Amino acid sequence: MQAATQKAVENLLAQQDSSGSWCAQLTADTTLESDYVLLQLWMYPPENGVWNPPTMPLVEKAAQSILARQLPDGGFNIYPQGPTELSATVKAYFALKLAGISPQDRWLERTRDCILARGGIQAANSYVKINLSLFDLYPRQYCPTIPPEIMLLPGGFIYQMSSWTRAIVIALSIVHAHNPRRPVPAGFSLQELFLPGVSPEFKRDEDWLTWRNAFLWIDRVLKLWERSGPRKIRQKALREAERWMLERLEHSDGLGAIYPPMMYAIMALDVLGYPEEHPKRQEAVGQFNALMVDDGRGSLFFQPCFSPIWDTGIAAYALGESIGAPPSALRRAADWLLEKEVRVKGDWSVKLPGTEPGGWAFEFNNEPYPDVDDTAMVLLGLSHAQASDRQAQRAAEQRALNWTLDMQSKDGGWAAFDKDNNWQFLSHVPFADHNAMLDPTCPDITGRVLEALSAYGLKRNDPAVARAVDYLVRMQQADGSWYGRWGVAYIYGTCFALRGLRAAGESDREAHVLRAGEWLRSIQNADGGWGESCASYDNGTFTAAPSTPSQTAWAVLGLMAGGDTTSRSLHQGIERLLETQRPDGSWDEELATGTGFPKVFYLTYHLYRLYFPLLALSEFARITGSQSTERL
Repeated sequence: MQAATQKAVENLLAQQDSSGSWCAQLTADTTLESDYVLLQLWMYPPENGVWNPPTMPLVEKAAQSILARQLPDGGFNIYPQGPTELSATVKAYFALKLAGISPQDRWLERTRDCILARGGIQAANSYVKINLSLFDLYPRQYCPTIPPEIMLLPGGFIYQMSSWTRAIVIALSIVHAHNPRRPVPAGFSLQELFLPGVSPEFKRDEDWLTWRNAFLWIDRVLKLWERSGPRKIRQKALREAERWMLERLEHSDGLGAIYPPMMYAIMALDVLGYPEEHPKRQEAVGQFNALMVDDGRGSLFFQPCFSPIWDTGIAAYALGESIGAPPSALRRAADWLLEKEVRVKGDWSVKLPGTEPGGWAFEFNNEPYPDVDDTAMVLLGLSHAQASDRQAQRAAEQRALNWTLDMQSKDGGWAAFDKDNNWQFLSHVPFADHNAMLDPTCPDITGRVLEALSAYGLKRNDPAVARAVDYLVRMQQADGSWYGRWGVAYIYGTCFALRGLRAAGESDREAHVLRAGEWLRSIQNADGGWGESCASYDNGTFTAAPSTPSQTAWAVLGLMAGGDTTSRSLHQGIERLLETQRPDGSWDEELATGTGFPKVFYLTYHLYRLYFPLLALSEFARITGSQSTERL
């Protein structure tokens, strides 16, 4: 086992950048390539009915990338080995047809039949309809209204939405306020995707007194406002939305530094009158295009964002927990991380105006949006690393700890980007079907924060720690697991809840800890590993999948955090990791084990298959001792 661990260490070290950071590819589904094609239609309208943008070679590559992932039933999924998902399939059909594939082609015929069998384009989510309505391909009157006047609502209304929704909605409100009707190529339509006899209108709940129905009535009022509301108020709202967007384009790699708002920001700058040569617009387009991966051999795909701080924090921690990691590599990682500390106030400061900035974001540059999860992970990484300037490191660590403590929500848990972002009724607005309107507290982040606080000396007698422990105990599922918001899914949540409880000093004899261990052992696969499908989010309960290295590592780490050092399940999990390790020290992992928006968008972190198994093997060796590890 020592040899296996050392190979994993060497493999991870080989991927460290000269800057000291790690940044693996982050991949998702075909919706990113489909939206790229849509954006090209926006940026380069047809001339005389003919669409031949200067980016057509890239559009064709994107189409081939989409087509390569078509399922046997003609549809497209949102996670590897998952079923057809309607909205992704509608987007793919649009992109493929626009790229020049004939509707009579057997590929598109299968896709069209697949869409119609699932309710037609009318059953797609609101963002698909909104995007298509920009080109009059879906009736605008049946799309949700997103007015810029939300900027003028009192009580910091926009800050009750999650940070990512906020960035999407504000940029999109600018676009919609200008009521664009962008042209499509001559003869192009999507009428063949409309299921006959099905209304394109919003579906109302059968019960009258529901939040959804209330918001649908509000939407009717807003549509009247769009036609006859005072222009002065609209112009004031647009100026405020533009100011807000431009401010957050500063010190970041695009609006929110994630794909959807970055795309809408380009559209917003366009309708606001920024010409193609304007520096702001050129920068926005350049940052968006930087997400593209084109290998020059016909393969093209988009990353939803970059993950360097997350990758570097976990890599530094995994190496620090292992034996044989050179201090120089950790020092370079620490120096790079200190350069990336956020020292300006972002959206979080609306609720915490007196808190000093500190912490880290997820991407290379995204100062308006540091997040608790990354900050906790970086703190754990720094706990094993010594930067060149130790005084600067201690100061940054203290600022991050103070910021994290202030970000604790009233219920005792932590969310990602905001504090107390829990207005549940907002989940019923018509454009909330991306299932990420809010940023609620979750066990996985809370557990990681407890680990970080413990690494810097805060224990169970600290009020914040005690409240977090109580939160985790309350949030345990009836079967003994915990829900994981940012990783798939219950294995992830259970692992990090247990690690947090252990770090806080919770006894492994407590009933909730014992129940969690029993649950983990009960869901082990016959091959000794663990796997969980993204379908767990749809089903609301653990859904088994083939074993993956990252999820096997999470289960092993969870068992050890719960006090299990001897069970057959634990040892079989370790054996599974050893048996499946590649000669170069890495592991193969095809399934998505990261979560963007539950039920809607999933992520494949290409280093999860390496640093989590390394962490599991290292911890097992340390806990059980050399005699046990040699037997394995």
